[in-house]
Amino acid sequence: MSKLKIINMEDIETKEVEWLWYPYIPYGKITIIQGDPGEGKTTVVLKLAALLSNGEPLPYDDRERDPINIIYQTAEDGLNDTIKPRLVEANADCTKIKVIDESTQALSMVDERLEQAIVETKARLVILDPIQAYLGTDINMNVANETRSVMSKLGSIADKYSCAIILIGHMNKGGSKASYRGLGSIDFQAVARSVLIVGRLKDNPEIRVIAQGKSSLAPEGDSIAFELSKETGFRFLGKYDITADDLLNGIQKDNKSQLAEQLLNELLADGKRPQSEIMSIAKEHRISKRILDEVKKNMYIKSLKIGNKWYWELIKSDS
Repeated sequence: MSKLKIINMEDIETKEVEWLWYPYIPYGKITIIQGDPGEGKTTVVLKLAALLSNGEPLPYDDRERDPINIIYQTAEDGLNDTIKPRLVEANADCTKIKVIDESTQALSMVDERLEQAIVETKARLVILDPIQAYLGTDINMNVANETRSVMSKLGSIADKYSCAIILIGHMNKGGSKASYRGLGSIDFQAVARSVLIVGRLKDNPEIRVIAQGKSSLAPEGDSIAFELSKETGFRFLGKYDITADDLLNGIQKDNKSQLAEQLLNELLADGKRPQSEIMSIAKEHRISKRILDEVKKNMYIKSLKIGNKWYWELIKSDS
């Protein structure tokens, strides 16, 4: 029988979350970056690694930072013909990017060599690509109690060394919700503190988007678009108003604007409506406040305050 040990919350010292890239990638935690094959997951991760290796700013994160050491493990792409050329193209400082030699023995998430490498290289970021290749041969990725044990141990390593760990994963074909599209047990998503989805726009396949599907430690970040073109290569484009679910389901911003306009016409057809009620209904339809405000500006809708409550009212056009 195991000895009972009680921890008093009074004795727990609180600490602030440290961020590699706020609010997308926390230090000391696991982040999952996933998407369908060929959507640009590895490319965008290598671009981030290149920026971090040089101490350069990340998109929408202007904090000054020192270059960091990174451990990058891949079981899908060749180091000499794929990974190194992409890093060189991204102007990475390759002296900062390390690889654990797997030529004689495959690595796993609970392999002691992973922790040894973090200690030896003082790495602040570890990237494992893809998730399923680093689970270990005895782990069934669809069995919750097996995957949770492995993920918990990996999370403990991240926390112990204040190291950010990124797991790159593919997605399954079922379901419309981003949280249920990851391969394997839902426990992968449960243990990860942040989940980022990478996908391409249906009507413009050269434009890809990073959308946050889960954020346990901060408000969800804005989606960020990037271009991946044979002619111009890789470049970040800026923020893009789309959710992770809509990205995976091929719903574009224009579609959402049309839906918002239709919804506002219906809600305000019989007179004014409380703003809070409109916002709540729009949220149920996965229409963001930003799109709702944009559409409101283009329609004959005014805001008015009655008592301590704000209302929206559709003004009939004379034409």
